[in-house]
Amino acid sequence: MADIYTKEKRSEIMSRVRSRDTRPEGIVRSVIHRLGLRFRLAVGDLPGRPDVVLRRLKTVVFVNGCYWHGHDCSKGRSKAKTNVAFWATKISDNVARDRRTFSRIKDQGWRILVVWECQTKNVEKLRSHLAEELIRV
Repeated sequence: MADIYTKEKRSEIMSRVRSRDTRPEGIVRSVIHRLGLRFRLAVGDLPGRPDVVLRRLKTVVFVNGCYWHGHDCSKGRSKAKTNVAFWATKISDNVARDRRTFSRIKDQGWRILVVWECQTKNVEKLRSHLAEELIRV
C-alpha cells in the first residue's frame, strides 16, 4: 500500500515524534517526584541514557513507547500499513537494542524498571506500581 502523504509531508510528521520529554515521561517523573524521590534525567554515563535515574536506589527507569519498542498491548501489536518491512525491522532492532542495553546496565549493578506508555493512562495504578517498586527497595 502506498503512503497517503508525500515524502515531504511524511518527513514533517515524523520530525514531530519526540524522543525526550514526552507526555508519558512527564507523567512518570511527576509520580516519582510526588513519591518524595529525587532523580536525574538522561544520565549520559549509563548505557541507553535511561529516562530517569535514581542514584540513591541504584535504579533506572525507562519510559518506553508501546509501538516503538514492541510492547504486547494493542498499540504495540499494531503494524504499519506502509513500508511494512522497514518498520518491522526498525521495531525488532529497537527491541534487540533494548535487551543489549538492559544487560549492560544490569552488569553495572543497576536495577531496571520499564514503564510502558499504556501504563501511564491510569495514573493511580501507575503510582501504586512505582511506589511498590521504588519504595520497597
